[in-house]
Order: sequence, then structure tokens, then C-alpha cells
Amino acid sequence: MTLYGAVELGGTKTDVAFGTSPDDISEPVRITTTGPSETLDEVLAVLSREPIAAVGVASFGPMILDPARADFGTMLATPKPDWSGTPIYRRLVEGCAVPVTLDTDVNGAAVGEGRWGAAQGMSDYVYLTVGTGIGAGIVVAGEVLTGERHPETGHMRVNRLADDTYPGGCPYHGDCLEGLAAGPSLEARFGQPETFAGNQSVLDLVCGYLAQGLANLVYTVAPERFIVGGGVASLPGFHATLRDMLQATLGDYPAESDLDLLVSPPGLGPLSGLAGALAMAARVA
Repeated sequence: MTLYGAVELGGTKTDVAFGTSPDDISEPVRITTTGPSETLDEVLAVLSREPIAAVGVASFGPMILDPARADFGTMLATPKPDWSGTPIYRRLVEGCAVPVTLDTDVNGAAVGEGRWGAAQGMSDYVYLTVGTGIGAGIVVAGEVLTGERHPETGHMRVNRLADDTYPGGCPYHGDCLEGLAAGPSLEARFGQPETFAGNQSVLDLVCGYLAQGLANLVYTVAPERFIVGGGVASLPGFHATLRDMLQATLGDYPAESDLDLLVSPPGLGPLSGLAGALAMAARVA
């Protein structure tokens, strides 16, 4: 049986697993994401444990994603210390004896959800993650939408909610969507994440901002479904609150017949990114 390597490279932690699908995947090996050399060395050491045919990598960004460029897979400016300018793709290719393919973490999750999860059979959908940051993998006509770099959905501008005086936590824009609704900005207002569950004020604030972002995507991309995951999205009542806020933001234009279908949790749960990396590896193999 052909075996593939899957890497989900995150800003805080990195998971490496082996398999062929979400139903056939090993227990992930977890690596703390520290400096680029140390982290990538550990990833390569884990990948060397199994006889694999290819490796798929879903990584945090932003990165250069134009495969025609010599610096494809190089990290652009990022708040993660020491990672800006890291040639992730080149480093992994040099350390592996099999083909390697790489995309962003949200694009990888979108691929996984389209292949095996909540977007099966759909050609136009969005995977959105809400956690330490906010990002989206956008699929149009069955293909992940990328240019020279991936779309930076988390940095869309949104209208400030009434009575919200927080200046915003984005180091580049202050009060963009990510700066107002990502995990660190919620912690700045409400305290530690373990206190968020059951706090309707947290849900109303984060979903009020996310609803504006989703409405922008409704009007520009017109997806069949939004699949919303990440740590913040796991809060009880999150998806129901987001559906209500989105409906109010859209103002019945366009009229959505079923918001339960439009806004969904991930079908693969925490495996979306690793599953997508497996699908990417199978393609390149």
C-alpha cells in the first residue's frame, strides 16, 4: 500500500502523520514550532521513519505560492520570530528523497474538507479558521484560489461594533478583521480562553465581526458553503450565533434559504489540515 507523509506546520505546533486518508492516518507526532532550522530538522527526522511516496505540507504563512518562482514556498514577513524569509519548500525538498508539495494551512484544510469533509461534491466553498489568527482557503470552480500569494482574508477591513473601544491587535493594520476577532484580541478584552465558553459577549463580538467578513465573501465569491474551524470556532453556540449574525448582516440580500447549510463546522474536525496534506501528497506522487 502506498503511504504518504502529511505535515501541518503551525506557528505554535507542528503535526506530522502518515497515511492515505482521514480513515487511515497515524497518530500525529507533535513538534513544538521553535526556530525554523530546529523545527524543520525535527519534521524531516519524523518523515524518515516511514517508507513514503510523497509529502504534503500545509503551513502557516504568508508564503510565496507561485510555483514558477525560484523562491516558491519561502516565508514572507511574519510575526513569528526568525521565520521571515525561511525557504520552507527548498529545505524540505533538499531533506526528502520523495516529491514534496506545499500550500498554506487553510488551503490544505480546504482541500481536505473538499475531498472527505463538509464540502464533498461542492466546487465553490470557503474554509475559514478562527484561532490565533484568521485565514481562509477559497475554492472556486474546484481549484484553490491563489495568486502570487494567498488571499489575506483575515486582513479585510470591517466596521467597528458599537461600544468596542479595543484598538485592534494586528501589528500591521490594528483593527482589521484579524486584529479585532482573532484569539489574542479576544484575550485582551475577556481574559484567558478557558473563560470564553458560556460567555455570550465573546460570541456576539467575534461573530459580529466575522459576519461582516463572511458577507464580503458572499458578495465577491458566492460560495456554496463556509466551513468555519479553529479554536475560537469550537466554542459552544459559535456556529448558531454566526449564522444569526450573518443573516442580519446580509439583510436578506441575497436571501439565503438555509443558513445551516451555508455555515458549517468542519466535517473532519481537527484532521482537516492533515487530511488535505495527504490529498496534496497523493496528487504530487
